[in-house]
Amino acid sequence: MAQVSINRDLDEWGLSTDSGERARLLQSPSVDIAPKSEGEAPPGGLGGGTTSTLGAIFIVVNACLGAGLLNFPAAFSTAGGVAAGITLQMAMLVFIISGLVILAYCSQASNERTYQEVVWAVCGKLTGVLCEVAIATYTFGTCIAFLIIIGDQQDKIIAVMAKEPEGAGGSPWYTDRKFTISLTACLFILPLSIPREIGFQKYASFLSVVGTWYVTAIIIIKYIWPDKEMTPADTLNRPASWIAVFNAMPTICFGFQCHVSSVPVFNSMRRPELKTWGGVVTAAMVIALAVYMGTGICGFLTFGAAVDPDVLLSYPSEDMAVAVARAFIILSVLTSYPILHFCGRAVIEGLWLRYQGMPVEEDVGRERRRRVLQTLVWFLLTLLLALFIPDIGKVISVIGGLAACFIFVFPGLCLIKAKLSEMEEVKPASWWAMVSYGVLLVTLGAFIFGQTTANAIFVDLLA
Repeated sequence: MAQVSINRDLDEWGLSTDSGERARLLQSPSVDIAPKSEGEAPPGGLGGGTTSTLGAIFIVVNACLGAGLLNFPAAFSTAGGVAAGITLQMAMLVFIISGLVILAYCSQASNERTYQEVVWAVCGKLTGVLCEVAIATYTFGTCIAFLIIIGDQQDKIIAVMAKEPEGAGGSPWYTDRKFTISLTACLFILPLSIPREIGFQKYASFLSVVGTWYVTAIIIIKYIWPDKEMTPADTLNRPASWIAVFNAMPTICFGFQCHVSSVPVFNSMRRPELKTWGGVVTAAMVIALAVYMGTGICGFLTFGAAVDPDVLLSYPSEDMAVAVARAFIILSVLTSYPILHFCGRAVIEGLWLRYQGMPVEEDVGRERRRRVLQTLVWFLLTLLLALFIPDIGKVISVIGGLAACFIFVFPGLCLIKAKLSEMEEVKPASWWAMVSYGVLLVTLGAFIFGQTTANAIFVDLLA
C-alpha cells in the first residue's frame, strides 16, 4: 500500500506562490479544477473536467453527509414525529435540488467556477460581499460545532476507559471536558490548519463517508435489535404547533447544505451540462435523504422525545459498537475542521486583499504571516466558544439558518438577476415563472434565517 504523507513538503509551510488562492480554495475536497484563464473556456461555457457522472454523485453525497447526521433524530422530535419529519424533508428536498440546478445554470452564464464568484458576478458587489461574509461565518460556526462534537464523544469514551459515569464528581483533571477538547485540538487540528494547502483532504473525504455510513448502520441496527437497558420515552404523533415544525428546518438545512461545494463539482465534470447535472444532484440527494431518514426515524423511535440533540449521547457508554461509531465521528471531525477552516480563511483572505486593493501577486511576501495569524485567531476563538457552549443543538440551529441562505436566498437572488438580464430574450410566461420562483426561494430562506436568529436572541440569550 502506498504511503500517504500529509504536508510532508516543508515548502507548504512557507511562502505561498499561488496567485489563485483567494477563490479556488473553496471547493469540494475531492475536486481538482485548473485555474481559470482567459480564452480557456469554449464559446458554449466552461470547459469540461475529469469527473465522471458517478464520481460527481459520490462527491455531492460526500459534501452533503457529515456531522449534521447526529442531530436528525432530534429534528424529528422537534418536528412532531415521523410523519411530520418525513413530510418536511420531502418538501424541502424539491427546493434543495432546484437550488443546485440554479447555481449550475448561473455558473454557466457567468463563466465562474466557485459559489461566491458566481454570486459576485451575477448579483453584484454588495451581494457578493454578503455571500463571502456568510461563508466565513458559516464555516466558523461549523468549526465550533465540530469541537463540541469532539468533546461530546470523548466524554463517553473516557467514561468507559475510566469505568465511571461521565460527569462524576472527583474525576481526574485530565478527564475534564475542557482539557480533553483543548488537548485534542492543539495536538491534531491546529497543525493541520496552518499549512496553505491541504493535500490530505481526499483521504479525509473517504474517511468521513465511511464513518457516516457506519453511524447510520449502527442506529438502524440498534433500533431493530435494541439493548435491554434502552427504553424509549413517549413518541410524538403530531407536531405541537407549526412553529415546532419550522424549528426543525435549520437542522435539515445544515444536513443538506452542499451548495457551496456544488459549483466546483459541476465545473469538474467531463460534460458540465444542466440536464446531466440535474440527474447527478437528484440521485445524490435521494441517497442523502435515505441516510438522513434512516438515522432520523430509527434514532427517534429508539429514544422518543427524550433523544439527545447528539443522538450518540443517548446510547450507553459501555456499548462497544457505538463506541466505534464515536471514534469514527471524532476522526471525521478532526480532518473536517481544517477543511472548513481552509475555506473560511480563503474567503477572509480574499476580502482583505480586495479591501486593500492589492492583487495577490503583489502581496505574496506577507502571506505566511497573515495566514498564521488568521489561523491562530480562528482556532482560539472557535475553541473558546466550544468550551463554553456545550449544547450542539443551539449551534446547529444558528448555522442551519446560515445554511438556508446558501440553499435558498443566494440561488434565488441569482435566478432573479439572471432572468432580469434575459427579459427581452425569454417568453413573458417563462420569465415571470422563473422570477416568481426566485422570489419564493429568497422568501423561504429569509424566513428560516430570521426565525433561527430570533430564537438565538430572544429565546437562548434572554432565558
